[in-house]
Amino acid sequence: MNNKSFRWKVLALSVATICSGSVLAAEDTQEDQKDKKVKKAEIPVVTVTARRSVENLQEVPVAITALSDLELEANGVELITEVQRFSPNTTLQKSRGTNSTMTAFIRGVGQQDPLWGYEPGVGIYIDDVYIARPQGAVLDILNIERVEVLRGPQGTLYGKNTIGGAVKYVTIEMTGDAEFGARATIGSFNQRDVKVTGQIPVASNFYVGFGAASLNRDGFGEFLELDLPGQDLENYHKDVAATRLTMEYRPTESLFFRAKWDKTVDDSNAKGGYRLLPSLLTNAPVPDSVYDSYTSLPTFNKVEVEGFSLTSEWLIDENSSIKYIVASRENYSPTNIDFDNTALRIFDVPAVYDDEQQTQELQYNYSTDGLKVVAGYYYYNAESCGVFDAILEEYGQSLSLPSLTREVSGCSHSQSNAVFAQTSFDLDEQWSMTAGIRYTKDEKAAVVRNGLVFATVYPYSGWVPGYVRPAGELVPVVLNDSDDWSRFTPRIGVEYQYSDDIMLFASYAEGFKSGTFNPRASTAEPAADPEVVNSFEVGMKSDWGDNFRANVTLFMLEHKDRQYISVLPGDNAADLNQRLGNIGLSEASGLEAELTYVASDNLTLEAAFGYIDSDFKEVIDTDPNTGLPFDKSDRFTIANTPDLTMNLNAKYVFESSMGDFVVNGGYYYRGDYVLFEEDSLLTQDGYGLVNLGVNWYSNTSNLTVGLHIKNLTDEEYKIGGYQFVTPDPSDPTDISLYTPGLGGDNTLIAYYGDPRTVSLSFGYQF
Repeated sequence: MNNKSFRWKVLALSVATICSGSVLAAEDTQEDQKDKKVKKAEIPVVTVTARRSVENLQEVPVAITALSDLELEANGVELITEVQRFSPNTTLQKSRGTNSTMTAFIRGVGQQDPLWGYEPGVGIYIDDVYIARPQGAVLDILNIERVEVLRGPQGTLYGKNTIGGAVKYVTIEMTGDAEFGARATIGSFNQRDVKVTGQIPVASNFYVGFGAASLNRDGFGEFLELDLPGQDLENYHKDVAATRLTMEYRPTESLFFRAKWDKTVDDSNAKGGYRLLPSLLTNAPVPDSVYDSYTSLPTFNKVEVEGFSLTSEWLIDENSSIKYIVASRENYSPTNIDFDNTALRIFDVPAVYDDEQQTQELQYNYSTDGLKVVAGYYYYNAESCGVFDAILEEYGQSLSLPSLTREVSGCSHSQSNAVFAQTSFDLDEQWSMTAGIRYTKDEKAAVVRNGLVFATVYPYSGWVPGYVRPAGELVPVVLNDSDDWSRFTPRIGVEYQYSDDIMLFASYAEGFKSGTFNPRASTAEPAADPEVVNSFEVGMKSDWGDNFRANVTLFMLEHKDRQYISVLPGDNAADLNQRLGNIGLSEASGLEAELTYVASDNLTLEAAFGYIDSDFKEVIDTDPNTGLPFDKSDRFTIANTPDLTMNLNAKYVFESSMGDFVVNGGYYYRGDYVLFEEDSLLTQDGYGLVNLGVNWYSNTSNLTVGLHIKNLTDEEYKIGGYQFVTPDPSDPTDISLYTPGLGGDNTLIAYYGDPRTVSLSFGYQF
């Protein structure tokens, strides 16, 4: 990349948006860009592939947030979870016990339990390849072109498990030129990141691209009073290595092939939680720092993800094409989760997740001035397995037993076939329609083992020094069953082009999340049926002049047959009796607005607002004593869903003899939210994060320097937790009256978002 092209990237950045994102128009070639000069700041053209074809964002009747690589770089975004602050009514956070497991909610719809067998409510995609499991879904930004967040059910083009929406991670397509880039970052808590990317033209029509990253950071806190030898005591630390390899081959103008391989190994420690209540069984005090923890488990953790995909595309003529994508992915994750977070084995859960998936998709695209068609076939085959040991040693000793462990293990095998078609067509010069439908047939089989072992048991030998696991299966099979489901998910919409720059739209869409068996089943219970979301939207995509953009969506949805675990009372605190069923009905309505105002040639102001009113309308459970149904919806709240999300941002660009500077300042606010649906004791009050950054682009070379401060005011905010205590009904707010839960202790644990961090990055493009 020569200096003129590099200079154009800087100028393009000066007029890009944060709320809506900025991706250069597809028709702009690299040679054209070299000669362009920005004389006046204007709202940029944004292209997305939300409907599986390249389109102008302002012409797509879907609520979308898109962020380009330039915007991600300008804001110092390092993880895909940071995208949540730019997308209204969106939650993308690191889950409770690891750094790489995703908790995703959009418009109050998602799934927070990462156990094998459960299905997500928000689909994660890498270059149109669906990521079935949340482990390893917290992706680091590497070789990326843009991120798209699609809000609302995407059941027609993206299929099952996108009932809340979809997050698309789109990597850069190669240009054919020889390129090499390197970026190094140092920062708070001894952050040490190195990224290298590049591409090599092997022949005139064959290119090889690569990317590699080593991402390291010391812990925000530490593990206290850990007696196990040889353990790393850092808590919330980071140790990630990521590699990507791409090969592209274009034998003719109409044929294109791309093979991709990626591997990520996260050796960061397991995260320890912060005890919000003093332990009843130990003398250790509540830690001074929310990032400090106690544990009796080893601190090691691993998330190892590897994937391969092959994309073939044939341009039949100027209007139609066929694309075929085949992919496979594997994940292996041994982890340690100390639920009680004490130095005693009160409630320790060492676990292993082992998943693999294969997908195939055949797409047909047809496009003319007044008609667009996308149709295809999708195949999905996956197996998700695991084992966890709930070690209740202290409770066992109180019963005069040597030790006590409840072990749960099993596998869930899923197969899905789907056919889909969607068309958009003009009715006249102003009116158009969108209509689509998908038919999905799901099949699932599950095996669950569950039982008590009167010993301290770990998933495999050597888990702790000197441990040898007994041979054979330790607990019996309690569930061995299969089931299948099928469903049509339609989408229909109408669009009105009021003027060249203003489009109004209304749409109705459905989506469903697959049925599933209870991976913690203690008896042979039936599978839960699929969840269904019906959604209605009205919206506006508008550009007012060349300096103001307003995209606004009003929505309402009904979430039916919500799957939920009911905890059944047992004979003692060692029981883990949980029943999975379709017991819930919830509704939500709200507003989303993404605004961009180019105040001058140098100053751009952006805002993203999300408001949602969501609650449970019905939660039907069965009284275990009487066998009669009853409604307990008054005890339920939609989790991980603040009623208000807001992002305000200002960007100022100025030139100097030293080079160009891009200065960003932003304020991100999340309203109150709970972390659990039923009787949540973990509530996060509303909070705001201030983020500042400045990027410098050299006039004389392809050097960039970025300085970023995140969470400037050092806010402490909860993003996950565990609650195994029972409040006293006479006064639920009095913590002194809490009754101990599983393991015999008052386990109320929280995990927190990142504290204030400062980072300095140096990048160079050769």
